[in-house]
Formats: sequence, C-alpha cells, structure tokens
Amino acid sequence: MRRDATPRRYLMCPPAHFKVTYSINPWMDPTKPVDLPLALAQWEDLRDRYRALGHTVEELAPDPALPDMVFAANGATVIDDRVLIARFAYPERAAEAEAHAQWFAAHGFAEIHQASHVNEGEGDFAVTATYVLAGRGFRSSPLSHDEAQEFFGRPVIGLDLVDPRYYHLDTALCVLDGDEIMYYPPAFSPGSRAVLRRLFPDALLATDQDAAALGLNAVSDGRHVLLPQAAVGLFGPLRDRGFEPIGVDLGELLKGGGSVKCCTQELRPA
Repeated sequence: MRRDATPRRYLMCPPAHFKVTYSINPWMDPTKPVDLPLALAQWEDLRDRYRALGHTVEELAPDPALPDMVFAANGATVIDDRVLIARFAYPERAAEAEAHAQWFAAHGFAEIHQASHVNEGEGDFAVTATYVLAGRGFRSSPLSHDEAQEFFGRPVIGLDLVDPRYYHLDTALCVLDGDEIMYYPPAFSPGSRAVLRRLFPDALLATDQDAAALGLNAVSDGRHVLLPQAAVGLFGPLRDRGFEPIGVDLGELLKGGGSVKCCTQELRPA
C-alpha cells in the first residue's frame, strides 16, 4: 500500500533547562541524573529529522523555571487553527499554559481558549479523521471532554486509562493516518478496549515490550512514523502496513516520562 506523507507544522521547545527534580509520573526518578547536553542533542536530532522530511518546526522559548516545557505536546491542542490551552493537573507545570497562550497570541492565532477543566493538551487528546480521542483517569478530567467537543465541534470519545505507567493517552495510543491507529490494549479499561475495537477493528496492537519502551509515544505524517528506537517490535508491523518507521533515541528525555510525541505538538490548520 502506497502511503503519502502530509506536510505538518509542529511546535517544539528545546530542553535547555530540562531536569528531573520532582516525580509526577512513574517514569520520573529525581535520583537519576540527566545528561543535559545529550538531552539537547537528542532533541535537536528529532527536530532536524522533522525538517528533513519537509515539516515546519516552530520553537517555543524555554523557561528556566519550567523544566518540563520540552514536552510541548502538553501545552495545548490545536484543531482547525483553534487553540485549546491546557490546564495542568500539577502545580509544577501549571505556568506552562500561559507560556503557550502567549506564543499562540503572538503568532496570529485568533481563536484561543483557556480550558476551564484539567486537560494536558495532546497528552490526552488524539485527533483522527473522524474523532477526537480523549484520555482520562490520571491527568485529565472527564469534564474536559465536553469542553473540547463544544470548542472544536468534533465528536470526542472518552477512554479510561488504568495503568499508571501510561498516564497520558499519548503513551498508549498513536494516530497513524486518518482513522488508523496503534495502541496498547492493557492500558485501557475493559469498556474502553471494547470501544476501540468497535471504532478501529484493524488497529495495530502493541506488545507489552513495545509499550514499555514508550513505542506508542510516536508521531506519524501519514507515511513516516517517528518512534522510540527501542520499540523494535513495531517496525515490522508498521512496514507491513506501508508505513516507514524511523527509530529515534530520546533516552534522556524518557527520564521525564516522555518521548517523540510528548516533545511534539501539532498545529493543525483549518
């Protein structure tokens, strides 16, 4: 099957001040030091790969008081040039929302809405051709789903996350193209697994090993799928479906609980 890549526009934030000084997810261990130059080099490699594939990468200025800003996907969700600014669950990250709001206002986005209910941007909102899939259970409030549906005018499908390791939807599910997804079933409640089977009967299912490598924290442009290089079990199945997997090493950023998708917010035009 021939796959065609679609040029994308992404927002990223360099990890100039990245460190792990607190723990707000099971991946974070403040006793493990971060190699900052290596983290920056790994991030730059991801950014440069996007640009080499023909995508536009905008950069958000990092704030020394906000070490998790590198995980730019959490700051907002953008659909049809409409921006829903996140409302973070933990005070350690709360100020990131204003940094994102200021960036969007300065870059010509007219419809910007500060969320009233807790959601962490594309951490828990995944956009397919038909739906907005919305995670809940650890970081995002179920009330954020109605808010997103009203703002974006798209059907929002709520999905319950049940494994603390997969605390955001983007650690357990990835949109590949249109209404094609890959996901890790054990990360979801039985009812949510049933919904996913009904809506996406041909989805690619990840193994325990590939999910644990954060292999689903990936970004696809419809042809190229950038994902953690350790998720080796996903490469063959992706190729079988006509995709071109590209392994990326973000091992230092994984210490903060994020990988490719966490670093990449997509700016979806109207």
